[in-house]
Amino acid sequence: MQERYLLAGDIGGTKTNLAIYSTQKGVYTPLHETRLENDRFHNFEEIVSDYLRDINFPIQAISLGIAGPVRDKRVEVTNLPWIIDASQLEETFSCKVSLLNDLEALAYAVPILQDSDLEALHAGKVVEQGAIAVVAPGTGLGEAFLTWDEDSNFYQAHPSEGGHTDFAPRTPLQIEMLVHLLTRIPRVGYEQVAAGVGLPNVYCFLRDTGKAEEPDWLAKAVKEADDPVPIIINTALNESKDVPLCTMTLEVFIEIIGAEAGNLALKVMSTGGIYLGGGIPPRIIDWLKRGSFIKALQDKDPHKELVAQMPVKVILNPKANLLGAAQYGLQQLANE
Repeated sequence: MQERYLLAGDIGGTKTNLAIYSTQKGVYTPLHETRLENDRFHNFEEIVSDYLRDINFPIQAISLGIAGPVRDKRVEVTNLPWIIDASQLEETFSCKVSLLNDLEALAYAVPILQDSDLEALHAGKVVEQGAIAVVAPGTGLGEAFLTWDEDSNFYQAHPSEGGHTDFAPRTPLQIEMLVHLLTRIPRVGYEQVAAGVGLPNVYCFLRDTGKAEEPDWLAKAVKEADDPVPIIINTALNESKDVPLCTMTLEVFIEIIGAEAGNLALKVMSTGGIYLGGGIPPRIIDWLKRGSFIKALQDKDPHKELVAQMPVKVILNPKANLLGAAQYGLQQLANE
């Protein structure tokens, strides 16, 4: 088979990762790779044009994972004034262009991830060709799932907006938190309590209702920070600081993520495993292993034993989205 070339990309709000892959070398052997700051360019076409001019590879396809919903082969990029249009890119670069939501791209990476890309939280028992659930708490809460496709002999990824479903509290404390948040937020979805944008909501609830005190130095740091999430998480992880407000925040946060991962697992019957992506889980691996996360995930009577059979793993590879976009693109080339 003649070697064919793919340009794959992972486009975020601030940075874009691009790489060239070939049908012969596969996804784990990029022929060229770069990372670019988006604010240096006026639009995405300019990024691709500059990159391809510098490396001079004759690409036959482009496959992109993008932070933003895909509608009619177009994406308005989250946190960027860019619209990426597949039809326009196809006309400009004379090749097939595939656009994937970033969670869809991440999902396509899951079946090809290596052991070094993953950290196991619960062994379980994989059912071959069983559905796979992907939950990714980062700035937002992304969710997707995969089902086996007999025609392609590979998994088919399905994007979802499950992170925006209604938050269902499981404990008296969580019920109290929901009531408290509803005084400030018209509707509380899981993203409001189980993602980067939601962690401060948990923190403020515990602080404002007197569940734990906020030290003066922490109050100042949180108030002055553009993003208080790293401060809250790092303080919780630092045992020498002993700040109950931050440790309680992280504990509640982890339990809610676990419960929602279990919800998705039941909905899609993910006997092929449950995978945690996003930027937060790799930072809190030790806490995820403490037990409360898995307990909340598996607390699904009358199907607790079913969920307990599902393996649970954290995705560690920071380039997983790029790998997934490449996997999808190479599949498309192979099928032509």
